[in-house]
Amino acid sequence: MDEFLQVARERGYIHQVTDEAAMAARMKQGPLPAYVGFDCTADSLHVGHLLSIMMLRLLQRTGHKPVALLGGGTTRIGDPSFRDEARPLLTDEQIEVNKAGIRKTFASFLSFGEGATDAMMVDNKDWLDRLLYIPFLRDIGRHFSVNRMLTMDSVKLRLDREQPLSFLEFNYMLLQSYDFLELRRRHGVALQMGGSDQWGNIIMGVELNRRCDGAEVFGLTTPLLTTASGTKMGKTAGGAVWLNPDRLAPYDYWQFWRNTEDADVGRFLALFTEVPMDEVRRLGALGGAEVNEAKKVLATEATAMLHGREAATLAAETARRAFEEGQAAETLPSIAATLPAAAIDLAVQAGFAASKGEARRLIRQGGLRLNDAAIGDEALEVTEADLRDGAAKLSAGRKRHVLVRPAA
Repeated sequence: MDEFLQVARERGYIHQVTDEAAMAARMKQGPLPAYVGFDCTADSLHVGHLLSIMMLRLLQRTGHKPVALLGGGTTRIGDPSFRDEARPLLTDEQIEVNKAGIRKTFASFLSFGEGATDAMMVDNKDWLDRLLYIPFLRDIGRHFSVNRMLTMDSVKLRLDREQPLSFLEFNYMLLQSYDFLELRRRHGVALQMGGSDQWGNIIMGVELNRRCDGAEVFGLTTPLLTTASGTKMGKTAGGAVWLNPDRLAPYDYWQFWRNTEDADVGRFLALFTEVPMDEVRRLGALGGAEVNEAKKVLATEATAMLHGREAATLAAETARRAFEEGQAAETLPSIAATLPAAAIDLAVQAGFAASKGEARRLIRQGGLRLNDAAIGDEALEVTEADLRDGAAKLSAGRKRHVLVRPAA
C-alpha cells in the first residue's frame, strides 16, 4: 500500500475511496496531484476545514502534489449540500477579499513552488468565467442524469424538507464535476478529496472524467466529525473557530484544543497533529487528571502547526501561569457552585450582573467568557468537564474574573 494511504488509514482520515487498489497502484508510479476545493464564503477558513487541509499536508509529506482549489467561480452559487436554505450571494468584491484571506492559511500547512511535489493554488474562476452556456450544456450537461441527481443526499435533504432548491444551486454539482475535469486536463490532477458530504459530487466528477476523456481518476472522503457529545466539530458557544490570527488569536486557538472532551483527545491527536501514533495511543489512553497533559500536547502541537512553535509555547505558558502556578488561585476570587450550573446564574453569583436578564445581555454582547473563550449560548451550563485543575475561569470583559469551584 502507498505510504499516503497507509498513514491516512492509521490516523483515521479515510471514510470512503472509489478504488483504493487502483489508486495505490497509481501512487506508486510517482507523485499524484490531488485537490480539495474551498469556496470563498468568508475571509478565513475555520476548524471545520482543517481535516481536508491536513489531508493535503499528508499528501505532500508522502511525496505527492497537493492542489488547493479556491472557488472564485462556484462561490457565486454556493454549495447546497446538506443545507436547508441557499447561501447568501456574495459580490465579486467580497469574494476577492475572502480569497485573499484564505490564501494566508495555506502557507502554514503547505510548501508552495514549482517542483513535482510542491503545492499549487488555483481558482476555478479561471475556467468557469469563460464558459459559454449552450456549449457547456451540450458538452458537459449531457453526461448528467437529472433522475440520478435527484437521488443524491445533498439534494434529497432539501427536497424532503420541502425547502426551495434553486436551479442555480442545482447546477453546483455540474460545476464541481467540471472543476475535476479541468484540473486533470490542465494539471494532471487524478484525485479529489473532501468531506463525506461531498461524496456524491466527487463521484459525479470521477464519472465525468471517464465519460468525456476515458480517464481514470479517484475520489476520497474524510469522515464527518462530531465531538464525543455529538456536536459538530469546530462549533463552539462563541461561534466558528477561525484559522487566521486576525479572526482568532493564537491563545484562543490553543484554548479551543485545550477544552477538547476527554473522549476525543486520542482521535484529535491523530487527526490534527503529527505526533507519532505510538505516542498518540499512549496519550489517548490516559485517564483522570493525567488526560489534561494529553490535552496540552494536543493544544500546543495543533497551535504550533498553524501559528508557529513560538506562539504555541507562549500560549501554553500563559495558560500554565494562570491555571497551574497558582497565580490565578492567589489573585482571583472564587465562588462555589453545584455543577452543572447555568452560566447566567454564575454570572449573577459572581457579581458580574445584577439579574439573569442582565447576564443574558452580557452574553449577547460577547462580554462573558468561560476559560477565556467567549460564551455565545445563553443556555450554556458550566460542567465538571470545564474544570482546569479544579476550577473554571469565568470572566466579564477583560478585567473581571472569578474561579468557579465545585461545591463541597
